[in-house]
Amino acid sequence: MSASRPEGLGAYVAVTAAYWAFMLSDGALRMLVLLHFHGLGFSPVQLAYLFLLYELAGVVTNLSAGWIAARFGLTRTLYAGLGLQVLALLALAELDPGWALWPSVAYVMAVQGASGVAKDLAKMSSKSAVKLLAPTGEGGLFRWVAVLTGSKNAVKGAGFLLGAALLALWGFTVSVLGMAVLLGLILTAVILVMPPGLPKGAKGTKFSEVFSKDPNVNWLSFARVFLFGARDVWFVVGIPIYFYAVLSDGSEEGNRIAFFTIGTFMAVWTILYGAVQAAAPKLLRAATRPEADLVQAARGWVGALIALPALLAALVAMAGEPQPWLTVTLIAGLLVFGAVFAVNSSLHSYLILAFTSGERVTMDVGFYYMANAAGRLLGTLLSGLSYQVGGLPACLGTAAALLALSWFGAGRLTAPAAQPA
Repeated sequence: MSASRPEGLGAYVAVTAAYWAFMLSDGALRMLVLLHFHGLGFSPVQLAYLFLLYELAGVVTNLSAGWIAARFGLTRTLYAGLGLQVLALLALAELDPGWALWPSVAYVMAVQGASGVAKDLAKMSSKSAVKLLAPTGEGGLFRWVAVLTGSKNAVKGAGFLLGAALLALWGFTVSVLGMAVLLGLILTAVILVMPPGLPKGAKGTKFSEVFSKDPNVNWLSFARVFLFGARDVWFVVGIPIYFYAVLSDGSEEGNRIAFFTIGTFMAVWTILYGAVQAAAPKLLRAATRPEADLVQAARGWVGALIALPALLAALVAMAGEPQPWLTVTLIAGLLVFGAVFAVNSSLHSYLILAFTSGERVTMDVGFYYMANAAGRLLGTLLSGLSYQVGGLPACLGTAAALLALSWFGAGRLTAPAAQPA
């Protein structure tokens, strides 16, 4: 589709705006849940449980969402994702502080599961739309993918900071209700302004077509599982709880300072990650390089990433007790990790669209993001378990091992066949 078509550009802007709104609420909700329940005394493993169904729902949703979008249309799945997130926020506001521990955990897990379905419906719809709307030639697809993905992560980073600030200023219930109202208004606006142009769906699409026979799609999905597992194994529970232990003195004011500091770090990390993602086509000179070079780059960049968490794990283990220099080193090292990770993630997001065709885009993208969700599920589970067993060094060491598996998968990729214009 040409970039000059008004409905193409208009649909891209509307899709991007909807995705931004969703990811802002998603980032804020994650920080609200994590910090609120940590303050209630939840252990690292119990905190990880709160997000397990969220990630597991993503595995199932992405596997079926590609088929659902192919059958019913991309706009319907996008609207369904936003609407379900509003309902999840409203349900979370009904949590009763007087409930016993495990009923509270079960309830939050269920609501987070619904939020996970919502997120992956919105993500699959947005990413698939780019394949159909992006201009061809001179790296147009890579640029549009990078802008959507990079800006999304910058917005999610702002959401982390927003969630921590809302919790500190207004508390859990008021914050969740306010986000539900705001997201509902944004959903209504997007429905009213969304132009035509996205596929309406084909009712003859079979669910079995979700599974790809293309080795590139399958190996890239394999690499994606362990790439995102390597991030979430320290990002979800390990680093927030480690920094909370270092920064909070147990007082209300100390907790508030810790909330803002952790939220700021998570926000800055994710915004940097998004900025580098958006800049990845220029960093990689994608407009002038053949696709075969970019396929090879996918292996090189994940190889460069492996040493970072391994080195940080060794430093934390040798240091013993937290020290100011160690905190500064961790922050700097994890920001570097975020920049290199962003290039890897952006390459993957481009390659899945380069490997697929317009006819299979929703199903291949759904399968690929099923792998992404499986990696997040793996990382979330290992984050709580590894922190419980060996603290932050165990989280970071596990990340290095998972990255080695991602490197193995990326090494099996081959140059994609040319797609018809």
